Amino acid sequence: MNSQNHSHLRGLAEEFGESTNAIRKELNNLTQAGILISHTEKNKIEYKANEKHPFYTNIRDIIRKHLGLDMLLEQILERMGEVEQVVLTGDLARGSDTKVIDVLVTGDNLNDEYISHLTRRIEQLIDRKVIFTLASGRISSGGLVLFDRQAGV
Repeated sequence: MNSQNHSHLRGLAEEFGESTNAIRKELNNLTQAGILISHTEKNKIEYKANEKHPFYTNIRDIIRKHLGLDMLLEQILERMGEVEQVVLTGDLARGSDTKVIDVLVTGDNLNDEYISHLTRRIEQLIDRKVIFTLASGRISSGGLVLFDRQAGV
């Protein structure tokens, strides 16, 4: 989900609860297909997403749909007011799916009353806990940007 994340064989085996041999086979297949890029660092081979692969955006969008982020973003932008940014923070932004989605929404005149209703609605739709933080102004770092009015994203 976050193209800046990278991992190595043992870390992925632990995360997915699979054997290193099974993970190695899939990593090799994905690297040969060009979906992943690998490089060696301190006797470890690290893997990360290849953003230049023609299917990168398709795969990223499938993951976002699976996590419910497309629905979450749509609901926020629909009635939250003058939204400037929507930034995914916390574990999910770092690449760890803990079933909790931390979202920072920045902007002016945000609809505070709508957020509690939105939280319950989104949690039911995507079957995940959602924690919203509202702030005024803009932030420059600290998460995975899902929407940025100024940048046109």
